[in-house]
Amino acid sequence: MPGVLTARVEAVLGAWEAGTFVTRRVEAVEVDFGGIPGDRHYGLTRPAGSREPMYPRGTEIRNRRQLSAVSAEECAEIADLLGLEAVLPEWLGANLLLSGLPGLTRLPAGARLLFPSGAGLVCEGENIPCRHPGEVIAAQYPLHPERHRLPRAFVRAAMGRRGIVLSVERPGRIARGDSVRIVLPPGTRVDPRPA
Repeated sequence: MPGVLTARVEAVLGAWEAGTFVTRRVEAVEVDFGGIPGDRHYGLTRPAGSREPMYPRGTEIRNRRQLSAVSAEECAEIADLLGLEAVLPEWLGANLLLSGLPGLTRLPAGARLLFPSGAGLVCEGENIPCRHPGEVIAAQYPLHPERHRLPRAFVRAAMGRRGIVLSVERPGRIARGDSVRIVLPPGTRVDPRPA
């Protein structure tokens, strides 16, 4: 029997505004096989980009990044490392903020997040940090003495703490307050909880 962990959905978010990855909070979403309808990352396929250098840029590939999730605990760690009051999931472009799983980013590919509605998401791996959220964070702290260094500092601070990307395995509703069962792949030896 695979290991099972639990977490709670603290926030559900989507990027519905053109030209930005910054998300906004809603009470619930209905996910389908393409992700969150209207969200920036919605779709069964997407063009390859800098994260897939094995394909020519723009090549149509399966969308393994339909949603992203971060943990409240890891966001707090990033904020502490940067000397900030907070790092909000909106600024990271996250679709889900979970609590109760401080090692969310260490979940192995293939872990399944199961929701009360029957919705199921599959972890596709770590969401590798880049400068763009760091630029958004820097804009939120205009008086920070090291504001100009925050984009690069974010990349270092968020490595191993940036959360995960997910694809939809089973459509359904995901709502704030939902309890989430995380089923680890058989043979998983890495415990995603902190030591």
